[in-house]
Parts: sequence; structure tokens; C-alpha cells
Amino acid sequence: MAGSSAEQLLSRIAAGDGHGEISSYFDGWKAYDMNPFDLRHNRDGVIQMGLAENQLSLDLIEQWSVDHPEASICTAQGAPQFRRIANFQDYHGLPEFREAMAKFMGQVRGGKVTFDPDRVVMCGGATGAQDTLAFCLADPGDAYLVPTPYYPAFDRDCCWRSGVKLLPIECHSSNNFTLTREALVSAYDGARRQGVRVRGILITNPSNPLGTTMDRGTLAMLAAFATERRVHLICDEIYAGSVFAKPGFVSIAEVIERGDAPGCNRDLVHIAYSLSKDFGLPGFRVGIVYSYNDDVVACARKMSSFGLVSSQTQHFLAMMLADAEFMARFLAESARRLAARHDRFVAGLREVGIACLPGNAGLFSWMDLRGMLREKTHDAELELWRVIVHRVKLNVSPGTSFHCNEPGWFRVCYANMDDDTMEVALDRIRRFVRQHQHSKAKAERWAATRPLRLSLPRRGATTASHLAISSPLALLSPQSPMVHAS
Repeated sequence: MAGSSAEQLLSRIAAGDGHGEISSYFDGWKAYDMNPFDLRHNRDGVIQMGLAENQLSLDLIEQWSVDHPEASICTAQGAPQFRRIANFQDYHGLPEFREAMAKFMGQVRGGKVTFDPDRVVMCGGATGAQDTLAFCLADPGDAYLVPTPYYPAFDRDCCWRSGVKLLPIECHSSNNFTLTREALVSAYDGARRQGVRVRGILITNPSNPLGTTMDRGTLAMLAAFATERRVHLICDEIYAGSVFAKPGFVSIAEVIERGDAPGCNRDLVHIAYSLSKDFGLPGFRVGIVYSYNDDVVACARKMSSFGLVSSQTQHFLAMMLADAEFMARFLAESARRLAARHDRFVAGLREVGIACLPGNAGLFSWMDLRGMLREKTHDAELELWRVIVHRVKLNVSPGTSFHCNEPGWFRVCYANMDDDTMEVALDRIRRFVRQHQHSKAKAERWAATRPLRLSLPRRGATTASHLAISSPLALLSPQSPMVHAS
């Protein structure tokens, strides 16, 4: 169907490009889908390093499900619960699921805070949770302030259907992209000057894409600022159980409960959570809204009828999450495996002089390739990214897609593959970097031994100028990412 015809038949939102798929973040996925790497059948394919998925500990969940067949209503042991579960329709969710989820949310936060199961609202994944919160908290044209860099799909999750705008709080590598009050105030005042109503501050803690955790003082500052300006504070804590090194994770719930932000208005604080990342279960589509605001809980629960989690999934997870001993073992082992994978990946990059932002959480690293850009621009970053995707055949995600204001940073996911595939990926990166380093060194040697010579005509002469170019970089296109700007 032609675009013009589609626009006549579809709604303005459906016919528009607000979904956010026009992004290098999603383009990399498409390159992978067209030629996916397979260790045995397609070793020349694109390796998926753009998907933040935890496959390192799925074997533990698989084994638990084998050991507990009663958790499934499709087994002989679980069949006695079939009618009750299959006919359940209350969009509040199974009471045992909400109870188990509340206890687990406390467990994954070190038992430092308790959660009320009556405030647990189910959604279709974290995407559904953010969409629901945007519907409840803001009107079309209102804005959230978001520290940069931030998860690209927030442009879809928070904006597509609700009409909310995302305005950046600019953070910088000079302080490891730490959010400051000064940057927050600047973004807020800038929005006000433009006549935009700020309705909320959206953060991810632990951060995607940085792989870092937010400290208690920053969280308290955010809670105090939200109270002062009467704006909501939305905390996406989807990686809360994926912290593998110190400093430990501090939840906004802990800050609220401990009184670290005196006078904080709890009605303005909301948490989004999911089992997609910590457990590697994105296919289960389990998202959670947890709000301290009674009206938000009531509205979100009504909204949940648009994205319910199947009762069979709730039943299975209620039994697994309630197994506190297993959950403790799982969280400890998952953290150990994530730490080992992170350390191996970062060490492999370090062999060729590539650094990453120091991280302690998440399923990825924030890789610094600023030294490989031909110039310090976003266009140069995208040129380098295209080479990495199409020639090196690694789907990494450029910082531009995360709204990073400093060109040259890339998010690289390492938990969605086995050890052998990661070693292949590391070999590809190292080989590419060494080629770049060799090319650069060769150019510098030529420049040192045979510098550029410019012969100018004598005064009054009519002969043309002659430029003798002896650098091998002259053989490269000026657009080549291999041309390095000094």
C-alpha cells in the first residue's frame, strides 16, 4: 500500500515514525537478522552484540523447572491446578504471584526494603510498564528529563502512544557520565524557557548503557528535586539483580524508606521492573509497575488489562520466586558469571589498548573508540559503526543512538552468547583495531620521513603550484573511518 493511501486509512500515530525504529540501534539488528552468526553453520555472519539479554544462567532456571514439574499446569504433577489457572481472569494478577514478586523485589535489593504486593501492577514487559506510567503521569506534549546517554527504545516506550517528549540532561565522560544537580537544573530551566511542561525525571539504575549504579546521594538529590518542583521520579530498575561488583545497588525504594531524602513526597516516586534482564526471560513478558501513589496504582491496574501476563506464566513464576533458597543461589551464581564474562571481555579489549567505562552492573560495557574516529563528529562515529557492522560483522550500538553527546562511545553486549562466540567476537575486534593501529603507525612513519612538500612559484612566475603527497593516507577516501584525526 502506498504511503499516501496508508496515511489516509491509518491514524496519525500509526502512520507516523514515532515508534523510533529509524535509528542505527535498530538498523544493526536488521543487519544481524539478514546474516546471523552461527558457530557451526555460519561463522562469517554478524555476531549480535546489540541485544542486552542474559543467557549466562538460563541453565539454572531450566534445571529448576525440571526439578519442579508441578510448577507447570501442563504436566501430570501440575494438572490439578489446570482449571483454576486456565480460568483466572482478574487483572490484579494471581495473589500468589504478586506476593512472590514483592518478596523477590526485596530479596534482590539485599533485604534492605520491603515491597507491598498490593502495589505490584503487572504489565507486558518493561516496555508495557513505561508506556503505562507515561499514560498515567503525563499529557501529550509534556516532557520527561532523561540523563544521557539513555536506552534508545525509551523514545518508543515512553513517547509513541502517550505523546510525551524526552529532553536530555547532558552528562559527560569527564566525570564518568555522572548526573549532577547542576545539569538537572539546567535541563529543567531550559525546558521551562521553551514553554515545555516537565512532568517527570526518568532514570535507569543500574544504567543502560553505562553499566554503572547510581549512588545514594544522587538518588536522594533526585527525590528532593522532584519534591521541590512537583515532578515525578520514574526509576527503571530492570537491571537491579544484575550487579556483579562493588559498589552495590541502591534502590530508590531504599532511599525513600530510610529517609535519605527528608520531606520527599512519595506520591511522586515510581519504579519499573521486569524479569527480562536479571533472569533472561524476555519471552515471558513480565513487567512490573510499583508506585507509592494510590491513584497511579489504581489507574495502572485498569491499564494492565491491555497487557496482562498469562496466568500460566504467573503460576510458574510464583512458585519459582517463592523458592527463596533457589533465588539466593541463582542471584549469587548469576553475579559470579556476569563478573567473569565482564572481566574477560574488558581484558580482551585492553590487549589492544581499548578501554571501557568502569562498570559494575548490566549485561554490557560502554566501549571507548574515540581514538579511532577520523574526526570528533557524530557522522564519523556512524561511519565507523557501519564498518564494524558490515565489515567486522559485529552488531554493536553507537553512542549516537543512545543520545550521547560525545562521539566515539559504543555499547557492546556480551551476556547473550556462549564463551566460544564471545572469543570470536573479541578476535574480530582486536584484529580490526590492530589493522587501524598499523595503518596509523605507517602513516606517521611516512609523514616523519617524507613530509608533505609544497613547491610555490617564484614571485612573478606563472607556473602552477605543485603538491607532492607522500602519505599512504592519501590513498584513502577522506570519509574513511581509518583516517584518524589528530
